[in-house]
Amino acid sequence: MADTVIRDSSVELMPPEGSLMAFVAGFFLATRIVLVFLAVRVLGADARTGAEASLALGFLLLIVVGFHSLGDAKRSFGSMLRLPSIRWVMLFLAVSCCSLAWSRTVSLPSSIVFWCGMAADVAIVVLLLRAGSVVGRARSLMKGFVIGACCIALIAWIMPAQADLRLGDEDFFNTNQIGNLCAFAFFWAQYLMRRKEGKWGWAALFMALTLLRSLSKTTLVAFVLSQSFLVIQDRSLSRRTKILLTTAVMLIVVIFWGLFEAYYDIYTTAGNQAETLTGRTAIWLYVADESVQSPWIGHGFDSMWKVVPPFGSDAFEARHAENEVLQQFYAYGVGGVVMLVGLYWSLYATIRKRSRAPVKIVFVSMLLFIVIRGLAEAEPFDLLLPLWAIVLISLLVDAEETMTEENTAVYSQQLPQHAAS
Repeated sequence: MADTVIRDSSVELMPPEGSLMAFVAGFFLATRIVLVFLAVRVLGADARTGAEASLALGFLLLIVVGFHSLGDAKRSFGSMLRLPSIRWVMLFLAVSCCSLAWSRTVSLPSSIVFWCGMAADVAIVVLLLRAGSVVGRARSLMKGFVIGACCIALIAWIMPAQADLRLGDEDFFNTNQIGNLCAFAFFWAQYLMRRKEGKWGWAALFMALTLLRSLSKTTLVAFVLSQSFLVIQDRSLSRRTKILLTTAVMLIVVIFWGLFEAYYDIYTTAGNQAETLTGRTAIWLYVADESVQSPWIGHGFDSMWKVVPPFGSDAFEARHAENEVLQQFYAYGVGGVVMLVGLYWSLYATIRKRSRAPVKIVFVSMLLFIVIRGLAEAEPFDLLLPLWAIVLISLLVDAEETMTEENTAVYSQQLPQHAAS
């Protein structure tokens, strides 16, 4: 009888609607990391032109999404702010904007534009999810992101390898960017597979192989640990599946073993990068010392690039603190650390409370990936888990929970009628 109720179209809710605009937005968010590289290496322009093009396209996309979202909204801004993680995102944007008043940035107009770019990413996601089906549009954005990441990965494979055998271009399209993009796309593909939103196994495999080939050390360690956690904790995976996955990973490692050995030789013999964690220790010590000089309000948004002195014999100019906690402490003081913890913890609480297994474990493993990677990586403006992604995940898990409750209510109302008939 229950099967009859489930199959009856009169009691099924409409499936979540996809969105071409959301797909385009996801594609852009994934592919924009290559724009500076294309501007410099292909078109012969300077890096500033590439950065300006990336920001301009982001603002143009925001305008298009804004016009596309005109009309009656299915979700109010107030209902979005009901989620603690969304409120933390708005607080972070407000504090980072106010910090421009005391920021030690080398160019205040440029920093304002970069802040607007970060805020535009959040606005694009908010407008998309406010005007239509949250579930459908969020999944469409994920699909666009995965396809865009596959295009970027293909470019990375085609390009000549760097001198140390890693993928990418050291100056404008580095291996950490490629590895991080592939890891995020893998998690999105993993989610889509769990929700049976198409066959994304090929994309997930391509992302995993590209991440491995990128030789992005921190990203690889964080990815392996987070995926190991997922495999161990995910009860929806059978023991046979777990054994097959482990065997496949071991086989891939054997295939790439020669590359690992060659890279290890270069890494341990090229200067002192093995002892200094590729120069990170000097950056950590400097940032920690500078941060305690202004512990309450920090140095402000975009206050490292071209401001802190170059590091090492090669005069490396750091864009961030190479550690997410240190980065937020340096930029916004103690309040920055509080916001960082509040953002990630509130998102975890939302996932734990509202998301259902086995999807929950995908998002939890993504958060674990971010926390581990944050020990040796950071972002100059945004967080390692971008603000737009926090908004996307928060609204998605909330909408899926609501949709499940509505489905349950509909079925429970129709069950007595079908039983009587």
